[in-house]
This record gives sequence, structure tokens and C-alpha cells, in this order.
Amino acid sequence: MARIPRDGLTYLSLGGAGEIGMNLSLYGHEGKWLMVDLGMTFADETQPGIDILVPDPAWIADRAEDLIALVVTHAHEDHLGAIAYLWEQLRCPVYATPFAATVLRRKLEEWHLLEEVPLHIYHPGDRFTLGPFDIEAIPLTHSIPEMQALAIRTKVGMVLHTGDWKLDPDPVVGMVSDEAALRRIGDEGVLAMVCDSTNVFKYGESGSEALVRDELIQICKERKKRIAITTFASNIARIQTVSAVAKATGRDLCLVGRSLWNMANAARDNGYLKDVPEFRTEYDFGYLPPERTLLMCTGCQGEPRGAMARIASGTHPQVELSRGDTVIFSSRMIPGNERTIGKLQNDLTLAGVDVITEKDGFVHVSGHPARDELARMYSLVRPRISVPVHGEARHIAEHAKLAKSLQVPYAIEVQNGDLILLEPRGARLLEKVPAGRLAVDQGNGDLLLLQGEVMQSRRRMTHNGAVFVSLVLDARGGFAAEPAVTLLGVADDEKGELAADIADAIAEAFERPKGKLSEDEVAVETARKATRRVVKDYCGRRPPVEVHIARTATAAARVRPGKVSVP
Repeated sequence: MARIPRDGLTYLSLGGAGEIGMNLSLYGHEGKWLMVDLGMTFADETQPGIDILVPDPAWIADRAEDLIALVVTHAHEDHLGAIAYLWEQLRCPVYATPFAATVLRRKLEEWHLLEEVPLHIYHPGDRFTLGPFDIEAIPLTHSIPEMQALAIRTKVGMVLHTGDWKLDPDPVVGMVSDEAALRRIGDEGVLAMVCDSTNVFKYGESGSEALVRDELIQICKERKKRIAITTFASNIARIQTVSAVAKATGRDLCLVGRSLWNMANAARDNGYLKDVPEFRTEYDFGYLPPERTLLMCTGCQGEPRGAMARIASGTHPQVELSRGDTVIFSSRMIPGNERTIGKLQNDLTLAGVDVITEKDGFVHVSGHPARDELARMYSLVRPRISVPVHGEARHIAEHAKLAKSLQVPYAIEVQNGDLILLEPRGARLLEKVPAGRLAVDQGNGDLLLLQGEVMQSRRRMTHNGAVFVSLVLDARGGFAAEPAVTLLGVADDEKGELAADIADAIAEAFERPKGKLSEDEVAVETARKATRRVVKDYCGRRPPVEVHIARTATAAARVRPGKVSVP
């Protein structure tokens, strides 16, 4: 491991660099570490049995005694959603604004951690000290209340960690970005800015939430049947917007989806959505006339458990859409979700439902800065070093290029696992440290290595099926009963011919074993190799093969090849 200068300032991302979402940033100074955000992302079809992915915190967990705190910038899932899953590996104090703390408490309560996690509240604009780090919270506009950039002061210099932000002069929820504070810290001198790259390819500005409200009102006035608007559950600004749309169009607003209700309740608990009437529930849906029905649903990314996917498949217990109804996707398509979203939209279209997306109208505005807003931020902060994050490799490369064009002296392109030394003369890579992802098992919440044996077995079974072989042998390795072969998803074997061939091949292999069949390991491997050979010749697949052996106390005659029956 490279020597980390004790009096230096280092930056390390274990999540959120080279990808959009699942943020985990670390700052090191004087032998201590400060964590900023600990988020999650959603799995796709390549991770069977998995809904949620979280960053692998092993590197910092090994140094947990030097981790002084975790500071949360805001309440989006990709910034705090992994805390309940990973905190026990870290066991550090957690700092969050009142709204983010409310959202986090609900999650901790589900995992019986509410009484264990030391949760501290800081307020927008506060300044506080954690070990060698002097931290000032700077309010910025986002699609959720109380988004706070962090000005992190150290003896080496100041880093501005922007988190997610935009420069919306007319936010529907929350505060206007504090440009005066940004200019003030720029005057003080900023060594480095770790900055959002999501919309670096978008020219101009991201746009205002108020314009989305006006567009949605116009669209909904033209529709005479049921309307459903699907978006991210944590987009509090959009909940406010859709509430205004319901009022303006004479419709009753039903919230559909548990996470949407949780976020709405958290917002009300903190004084947001004050002027919004009480929402209808999905249980009210069947009693509302179509022309008065407006739904707001989770599942805009096509998540199988999201409300929108269940509505489209006709499996939602309370809500059903029919021909002539409308679904508005008031969200952006997160890279990697194109297939699932496309399937969802196709299913709705086949059911006769009109589908409207951001390509059809101004029905969504991003909570992240476009190029003109990035340029404005750099003009205010004037950092010596640009560290683009919260983007894929192409976003980060383009952001670094933009920063240099804006006269930033140094810009460095980072990926998860890059341990970076920040100093006035620039930034340099000290070393690559282990970084990866963990999968949260749907069944019990266990954390699984994404490249570990369990997940690899699931992927193999998903693509190749599986074969199960049961053998009953005597002490010497002779068959006391006929082999039983079960095929799952390997090939169409309705007549049992493949299973019979496998059983015969096993029996034949046992006539000329390479080793003593009295040893279970030899018997298992002999049967496994014979099975794999037959399946590969039959259909070209390489499924996992599980062999189970039972031993009898008495000897039995061997079964001759070709004479084995299959159940």
C-alpha cells in the first residue's frame, strides 16, 4: 500500500465515480477519515433475486476506528439508502439534516437499528467540526428538500463537495441555491471541488420545476380519462407539482406505492407540502370517476416491484388502467434501465394506454446541473482542482475537459477505488484500493459479493439451468438404487431422453472410475463430469451440476450401462 501522508489531504470514492448513483466518498486527513454519503442503486435482470446493490465498504470498514463520522448531504436513496445495510460494519456517528434524518429513521427502524445508530442533526447553513475537518453546510436547490453542499476545511485547504444540485431560481420545494455563500468560499480559496457530472452533456440549463408544472397542467386538461404520473418516490418537488396539477384540473390525487407515501409523510413531518390537501390512497381508486382520477405512482424505471410495473402487468391488487387512459413518465431514463423501461412502456401501449415521456413534452426536469450551471458554479467557487464524480466514465472525462476550458488549473478523472492526493500543486493518484458492489438478498437482506459464489451460481442457473443428480451407493461405490436425474431449465426434455442419457453416462463412468468410488469426493466428481459432458454435447450448455450421495450399509451389484431408468 502506498504511504498516505498524515498531513496531506486525500479523496477516495468507493461508490459514485464512474457510475450514476450509489455514492460513497471519503476524505482523509491527519490519520482520520470523513465519509460523505452512503447510497444504494437498483439491480437489473443480470442479478437474479436481487433488488438493491450497495457499495462494498470493506476498505474503510478495516479502518473503522479512524472513521470519525458519516455526513449525509440529502435524503435521496443513492446518498443514504445503504446506511441501514452497512452501518454495522462502520459503527460511526451519522450527521443529517432534519428531513434526511426523518427518512433515515424510518429505514433504521425497519432494521432494528434506531436505538443503536448515533444520529445527529445539523441544519442548512450550519458549521461544525468533526476531528480535523471543519464543515460548513451550504444550501443548494435539488428535487428534494435540504440538499447541502459541504465546504470541508482542513489545514491543507478547502474542498467543496457539491452533492447533487442545480441553480433553479424558482424552486417548488426547498431553498434557492446560496450563491452568496459559494462566492464567499470562492473568495476564501477552494483547493478542490468534487462535483456532480450527471448532465454535463446537456447544453444550457436544466430548467425549472415550475415549467414542468405548467406543462403537466396543460396535458392533463386535454385528457378525459384516468391519468397516472410515474416518477421517483423521493422527488418531493414533483409531489408538490403533481398536487398543483390535480388542483388545477379538478382531479383527486392518489399516491400509489409505499415508498412514495413514506417520502410524502416525511416531508409533511418537516413542514413541507403544507399547502397540499390530503392524498387519496390506492384503495380509493375504484370509487373515483375516471375524469377525476390522477395517480402518482412509483416504478418509473420499470422496477418489477414498483407500482407501475404491477399496474401494467395487471397484477396490482387495487389499480387498473384501461384503453384511453394515460401514463406520463415524469422522469429521466437512468442508463442501464433502457430495457426494463422499454418493456414497461410497451406493455402499457399494448393495453391501449397512451404513454407520454420527456421526449413528447416538458414533463420532467432534472435536479442536476447542465453545462451553463456548471460554468456558473466554477465561476463562483474558482477551485484549483476539479474532481468530477456522479457520472459514468464519459461524463467524468467531459466534465474534466469542461473544467479546464473554464480555466481550472487541474482536473483529474477518477473511478471508484482511486485514492487521490489533493495539494495546491495539483492532484495525483496514490494507489488503487479495492472497490466493488454488494448485493442485498431479497429473501433475508444478507449481503452477497456480486462476484461471489452465490451470485455466480444464480447467474449460471439463470442462463444455463441446473442439473440435480441423486445417487444411492453402497460402501464400495456400487449402485444400491438407480440414479435419479432432475433437469431445471436446461433443455426441452419432455420425453426424458436427456435425463436417461445422463443416467446411463454416470453408470458407465462408474465402471471405469479414476479413483476409489468408496470416497464420496471421487463419486461426486465422476458423476458431475459425466453429466457435464452429456449436457454439453446435447445442447451446448454448461449448467451447474449438484450431486447428492447416500450410502447404504450393504453391498449391491453395479447397474450396467444402458440399464438405468429415470424417475
